[in-house]
Amino acid sequence: MNKVSMRHLASLMLVLLVLVLAGCNAAPPAAAPSALFDAAQNSDGFADISVAQLANALENKNFTLVNVHIPYAGELPETDLFIPFNEIDSHEGELPDKDSPIVVYCRSGAMSTQAAATLVAAGYTQVYELDGGMVAWTEAGHELLSGRK
Repeated sequence: MNKVSMRHLASLMLVLLVLVLAGCNAAPPAAAPSALFDAAQNSDGFADISVAQLANALENKNFTLVNVHIPYAGELPETDLFIPFNEIDSHEGELPDKDSPIVVYCRSGAMSTQAAATLVAAGYTQVYELDGGMVAWTEAGHELLSGRK
């Protein structure tokens, strides 16, 4: 097996071990509040954030903002990366270290939910997903950019 296959197999085994051990607990652990936003992690290990929370955080941005929607359909201001949701695990070299905050979004939330879960499974500890995505962003009156920087 090559290094990538071995690493992938090891990651899957670790995820399975965590799931087995988590299932052995009598009561689920309390959701810890996130470090960047006042939001608790959900059962998938990432935190859902609102448009208002993201808009406020963009004023003093200290996180990586990733558009994961395919096909490309525009982006929020201050977006750092465009990585398709179904390829996010193969773009680890473009992402910050695993303890740095990452916010993912898509058009409505389905793709970013999958991307967030993939990041958590890969060991990222501060993963946030924009609830409602670009749809909620524009409905709240915020600007959506068209065309990559």
